[in-house]
Amino acid sequence: MVVTVVRSLGSARRPRTAQELEDFEQELIDQFALALAGSGVSDDVVASDRSVVFQFLKFVGRPVWTVETADADRFLVAQRKRGLARSTVYQKAVRLAVFFDFLIARYQGDIHALTGYVVTQPIDEFNRPASTDRGMLRIPPAEDEVDALFAAWRDSLPETRKFLPAARDYFAASLWRRIGLRISESAMLDIRDWRPDLGEHGKLHVRFGKGSKGHGPKTRLVSAINSVDALVEWWLTDVRHQFGDDWADPDAPLLPSERRDRSTGRCLRAGPNALRAGFSDAVALWLPSWAGRLTPHVLRHFCASSLYARGMDLKAIQELLGHEWLSTTTRYIHVHDEHVERAWAAANDRVAARLHGEEE
Repeated sequence: MVVTVVRSLGSARRPRTAQELEDFEQELIDQFALALAGSGVSDDVVASDRSVVFQFLKFVGRPVWTVETADADRFLVAQRKRGLARSTVYQKAVRLAVFFDFLIARYQGDIHALTGYVVTQPIDEFNRPASTDRGMLRIPPAEDEVDALFAAWRDSLPETRKFLPAARDYFAASLWRRIGLRISESAMLDIRDWRPDLGEHGKLHVRFGKGSKGHGPKTRLVSAINSVDALVEWWLTDVRHQFGDDWADPDAPLLPSERRDRSTGRCLRAGPNALRAGFSDAVALWLPSWAGRLTPHVLRHFCASSLYARGMDLKAIQELLGHEWLSTTTRYIHVHDEHVERAWAAANDRVAARLHGEEE
């Protein structure tokens, strides 16, 4: 990304013409982009944030320093009327709020001296859209329901008309179920990312883990616990070579598509949409009560809840899922009432045993 060279805002004289005002506004936006780039945000995110700011200012039709909360109200309403997803409207509001926070923190005095206006934050507690995650509990199915789904899916594979993509989709979904990989992480795995030489069970090298705030992918090693080592061995030994002769190439995709690259003839990589569609079809067939509700991400919640119920501590689950904050991991844990009751009974038993020992 190339950002234009800007002059010092602090030394600028008061703009007098419409062109000078337009140039000044452009300088403010360029300084915002420079600040984002300086913080390590990726070029794509910087470009996206600039685009939202320009879209908003075009909608308002006035200089940025004249914007009021009513302008933001009208803009957000217009976005919803366009039929945009709630998450898209939410992200636009967040990006605008960050931009105006930047103006107020860095250039409030300069803007007032040059224009006579005091910049205010147009995104406030009244018009800021609620986070799309708020109030949306991704409670997964019970353990026996998931077991039944995967058992039926596995048993159906030999009779499936298109065995290879069905087996691939089953393998990918099993990674989501057993070690909580994200769908994008699993799609980007290469054959060389399987490291059976690491640890007791082997590890998967996740090179394209979800980063934060545009800082690029975050890598991690994921232990092949929960029978994932046997699952990967089945995939590489019995299935993967049937897609093509690139099975021995360490840079070939672990999850290939049946489509081929026209220039090389090698297997292309199966994309998240293909994996998601295969999983959706399997749920509709083998667990129809959850059709349309059991998504790859809900299966990630199932993984976290299942491992926690079996005694795995939260810190280990956090590392497995690749969460930066433990508080995020806690939102993935869904326990049934009897789990709470068993924990309460066990705590009482420990107290009773300690008191009994003290009396003796």
